[in-house]
Amino acid sequence: MEQIINRKVWEYSKVGEVIQTILIVIGALLVPAVVPQLLKLIFGAESAIASNSQVIVGTIVNTALIVAGLNLKGWGRLLAIATLPSISAVSSGYIFGSLTKVTVFMIPGIWLGNLAIMLVMKALYANEKANYFVSAFLAIAIKVAFIFGMLSIWMSVSVLPATGKVAETLKATMGTTQLITATMGSIVAYFIMKLSTKKEK
Repeated sequence: MEQIINRKVWEYSKVGEVIQTILIVIGALLVPAVVPQLLKLIFGAESAIASNSQVIVGTIVNTALIVAGLNLKGWGRLLAIATLPSISAVSSGYIFGSLTKVTVFMIPGIWLGNLAIMLVMKALYANEKANYFVSAFLAIAIKVAFIFGMLSIWMSVSVLPATGKVAETLKATMGTTQLITATMGSIVAYFIMKLSTKKEK
């Protein structure tokens, strides 16, 4: 397992890796809290872009998860990147709005899903040299399974509502939206990867 955790696609100096870690951590904290407000300010609160801030933020976060997973090593860094975005999103309240209170129960599932997408990409693409999109497909499927599985558990024990408008919104947010943002994030990450000139041999 340690071999997988420490496997990287790109090779940078220790200083370069520290700088990247700091930038990604700052981004993980700021993007969920700041981007939705910026979109409302620039485009208006009722605009289609501001109304879909969850998709935009989710795409950015998933891009960061995959890039970090392929470019950083060590449990500490990976765990930080996996957990910070959801903490920022829930604490700011901008992403989930009125659903923020019930979304708190989803944090463990989101953490597991975020960590899963990074570890699967590391294991398949970085370590086994599997096809990027095959790796991404499996990583995304596992991530969504963790998150939607957690939602299903909470609904089955009546911690979260299983029927009604709130339930339907939660299912869409933790299912379809997660699938869309993870897929878009993997595509953006792919092009970032292609732009890199320091790919590890």
